[in-house]
Amino acid sequence: MPTTDPTTIAAEVARIANRWPTVGLAVGVVRDGTLDSFAAHGLADIARGRPVTEDTVFRIASVTKTFTAIAVMQLWERGLVDLDAPAKNYLRAFRLVPARPGWRPATVRHLLTHTAGIREVLHPSGLLRMRDLGETVPYGRPVPSLSEYYRGTLRVDVEPGTRCMYTNHGFAALGQLVADVTGQSLLAYLREHILDPLGLDHTDLVRSDRIRLRTATGYELGRRGATAIADYELIPVGAGGLYSTPRDMASYLAALLGGGTNAHGSILKPETLAEMFRPQYQPDPRIPGLGLAFFRTDLGGHPGVEHDGILPGFDTQILLAPDDGIAVMAFANGAKRGLHWLAPEVGRLMRRLLDVPDPVIRTDVAHRPDIWADLCGRYRFSAHRTDPARFLLGAGAQVLVRRGHLLVRFASPVPALYRGLPLHPDDAGDPYAFRIELPWFGLGSCRAVFGNGPDGVTALHLEIGPLTFTRKRPGSIQ
Repeated sequence: MPTTDPTTIAAEVARIANRWPTVGLAVGVVRDGTLDSFAAHGLADIARGRPVTEDTVFRIASVTKTFTAIAVMQLWERGLVDLDAPAKNYLRAFRLVPARPGWRPATVRHLLTHTAGIREVLHPSGLLRMRDLGETVPYGRPVPSLSEYYRGTLRVDVEPGTRCMYTNHGFAALGQLVADVTGQSLLAYLREHILDPLGLDHTDLVRSDRIRLRTATGYELGRRGATAIADYELIPVGAGGLYSTPRDMASYLAALLGGGTNAHGSILKPETLAEMFRPQYQPDPRIPGLGLAFFRTDLGGHPGVEHDGILPGFDTQILLAPDDGIAVMAFANGAKRGLHWLAPEVGRLMRRLLDVPDPVIRTDVAHRPDIWADLCGRYRFSAHRTDPARFLLGAGAQVLVRRGHLLVRFASPVPALYRGLPLHPDDAGDPYAFRIELPWFGLGSCRAVFGNGPDGVTALHLEIGPLTFTRKRPGSIQ
């Protein structure tokens, strides 16, 4: 594939910044081990008039989880950790405590795939602080240790392996596991075994001297424009604490595309990295699901892996097409609802680079009203009752027929979701595969498939998340 035309990326950045207001935006394409092209828009700091560049330091938020996962896999390569052993075998600073006796133990693999049964909002106060979920402290104040924050125990609320619940705390536990197994702090371990070997000179878990002067300011866009967010530190650092630059992240992505090796050094064996990209959790084989830390996606027939990062004032997205040797990354500070649009925009750019079309509602597949009766009914959202996703989608969904159209309707405070979304057939050979449109959130469209069991339709799965809604049977108590 030829080198990307820089003017193309610049035009894409201009288009994105025109459609989605943001104080600062940086987008880069990585190919052949280098930052193939880069474009930036706006300011890293308004007060100082400092523009966004390749060397601007952003909070990369949950993209940190991929670094923590690599640290765990390095320990696995060395025989120090068994992915299918109980995580409690390695944790010393605090305990994982199941809500019910008799549950299978949460393994290291469960933690890596968000299937350990740990919820995201741990304390009721977190529900009142939806922007940070109660996981930050003001900058300059002491950051509690995880042992102090969890008060010695981290509760497992759902039997491990039974459902996917995205959580920072599972990866915070993995970061603690790295420290407990090696006797090093997570910061020291990452520097010695990942950051320095890959030449990431301006990436760190703390506001060190090597990044302080280049760090972007986080903003919130409101009625009076951009307002700087009060600075903060993150408590579960292994889940989202890293700072990095587009230049450093290009080197990181080059290593991920290069089987664990970039121009500076190696961090993993190629087969280990390939294992991280392979499906480890799929609620349904028609849904790409999760690898180890990485979300899997389909890019018009090209396998992809990705991760987003969301913190107050900052949004990050990385997307890789490993078989094609290309990656796209994006960083924003002060993006309005960036969690809704940054990932889809990165996906659109990647598909353009791969020369594949965006997924669309198909018009060549006929409806099958003869099976609608099997699909209609109520479905319970499998997320924990305190999961932030419930504030968007509610406690469940209903599939029904209205005015001759099959719809899925969510128990949501969002009017468009509550009114219902048409289910459009998406596969001529599979009448239980559909696609729904989500244009209000910048998401484009999303695949929705119905799972079947011996007793009929059992669940509705959405490829985003992935999110699962289990079928309620008449007379059942769920």
